[in-house]
Amino acid sequence: MSSKLVMSEEQQEKWKGMFGRLRNCRGNKKRTSVKAPNGSLDIASEPIRDEELGTLTATEVKSWGDAFERLMASEGGRKVFRSFLRHEYSEENILFWLACEDLKKERSPEMIEEKARVIYEDYVSILSPREVSLDSRVRDIINRNMIAPSQHTFDEAQLQIYTLMHRDSYPRFVNSPTYKNLLRTLGVEVESSTNSSS
Repeated sequence: MSSKLVMSEEQQEKWKGMFGRLRNCRGNKKRTSVKAPNGSLDIASEPIRDEELGTLTATEVKSWGDAFERLMASEGGRKVFRSFLRHEYSEENILFWLACEDLKKERSPEMIEEKARVIYEDYVSILSPREVSLDSRVRDIINRNMIAPSQHTFDEAQLQIYTLMHRDSYPRFVNSPTYKNLLRTLGVEVESSTNSSS
């Protein structure tokens, strides 16, 4: 039994317009990319170097374990967390979040449209190998927003991914050898991971 998707003329026009703009953008030879914090365009394979972490203090790193907000507010914290997420095969979550932050800072309407298209193709499209996990309600909001992209096109999706990282990845990060070894390196005493239950 086959089922047909029936769309109103208004919906058809909306989708034609959105995909027409995306198709036109694909024709452009120049591709805009969201830059990594160090200015590199290659954000997927950027390793953390010791000199990048050299300015971290024990107090700052310890604060990352107290609140996810503190971790995400710290450039060094985001780099360490990103490295952790890479090993968990969920690096796309922080890359998407960072790309959304970059989009919010953009002022040029042409660049906003281009960056929104790149974010959509890289993280939202079901064809992307780095697709983030979004529910259908948020996907619908993004699809509507892509008709006229703005700095806030992905706000709902960014919040959903932030919440996912906070609830899912962050507790594992705080208890990970990555974080605990960094604390030890900075001279912070760390509780052993063998907990004795009473």
